[in-house]
Amino acid sequence: MSDRGVPGAHQKTLFGHPPGLTVLFMTQMWAEFSYFGLQALLVYYMTQHLGFSQARSSLIYGAYGAAAFFSPFFGGIVADRWLGRTRSVVIGGLLMMLGHFAMAFEALLFPALALVAIGNGLFMPPLAVQVGDLYADDDPRQAQAFSAYYMGINLGGLLAPLVCGTLGELYGWHWGFGAAGIGMLAGVVIYLRFRHLLPKDPQTRSQTLPGARVAFTALDWSNARLLIAIIAVVVMFRIGYEQSGNVIALWVEHQTDRGIDLLGTHLEIPATWFQSINPLLIIVLTPFLMRYWAKHAERHGPANLLSRMSLGCLVASLSMLVMVAAAALNARTGQPVGAGWVTAYFVLLTIGELLVIPVGLTLVGALSPVQVAAMAMGGWYIAKFLGSLLAGAMGAYWGVIPATAFFGIGAGSVMLAAAFLYVLGRMRPIRLG
Repeated sequence: MSDRGVPGAHQKTLFGHPPGLTVLFMTQMWAEFSYFGLQALLVYYMTQHLGFSQARSSLIYGAYGAAAFFSPFFGGIVADRWLGRTRSVVIGGLLMMLGHFAMAFEALLFPALALVAIGNGLFMPPLAVQVGDLYADDDPRQAQAFSAYYMGINLGGLLAPLVCGTLGELYGWHWGFGAAGIGMLAGVVIYLRFRHLLPKDPQTRSQTLPGARVAFTALDWSNARLLIAIIAVVVMFRIGYEQSGNVIALWVEHQTDRGIDLLGTHLEIPATWFQSINPLLIIVLTPFLMRYWAKHAERHGPANLLSRMSLGCLVASLSMLVMVAAAALNARTGQPVGAGWVTAYFVLLTIGELLVIPVGLTLVGALSPVQVAAMAMGGWYIAKFLGSLLAGAMGAYWGVIPATAFFGIGAGSVMLAAAFLYVLGRMRPIRLG
């Protein structure tokens, strides 16, 4: 990609980045607030309000998550070929908003989830591509931009369980889903209001000469093969990671002692609040990691990004080994275990995530041919699609196989991903400024 003459591209914000990054940060933050607001409530809503079994709820949860992150591949094609990036983001956001509001009606559960999944597919790829388009190819800030953008994603994820989860649990499920819809509306309004600060849309393929084909160089094909390999490996990371909102949510509800004594009063922490630990840690840790990586690059040169992803998978696998130990303690005593176990799980999982997901987004943005950038970004989300699908299928066996074995399988999958990424990094080191 190159400097496209973005309005304000060379101005500085408080954080030393183009003002458009703040716009994309806020847009994505509210979109994630809506998405994670629904996610925080979904399993509880199905099991407690609709009376679905745990196995059926896990399968629906996994299928919905899979659809929401398979659709970006097709949404990216639609954005590249027909709609363009701006219209794709706006239409996708409006569809998600309607889906969240439709969750207020029990009979519309499946149509509502479908609207959110389709809207997510149109919304996410072009928005993420615009982050990279704010910078010229040789701009060293590009690698940091995706970490900052990912922090915005998780700010929404932090607020969602606290706001939507609390409204849903204390005042009624539909209040929580309604708050999620309002959040999505806020994201669309911000995006449209400050659209002038964002990159101009390139021509879609439908606007080029009839019969024109996209020309790829040998390097483009080499990069495409590497991206496919990375996506395939990240699926194994996702199999373990995606249990955090599914089986881990059930573990917190049933196998975790959530009671605290405060000023002589015994209180119980709402189960949905634990889903805020992960995004809170991302918000706290991201600035420190960005500063550390910048100093490391000054002293030792750019790091091998694939090796960084490998380390992240290794750390994430340790989080699941913590849950193996917690499950063994629970099986031995027959009593709920302390909240410290699941807190330690989220700490290690978050550190691993920060070394995997933002780095993967950076690689997609750097290696994708501009003609199919949104489609390539949608391809990145296929890893989440397959991981969610497999994690949902695996979640159906929760309670059937011992919890120690369940968490052990997740740990093994993520360790295998670490090994493959390490080998890829040795075969073709990728170093960006």
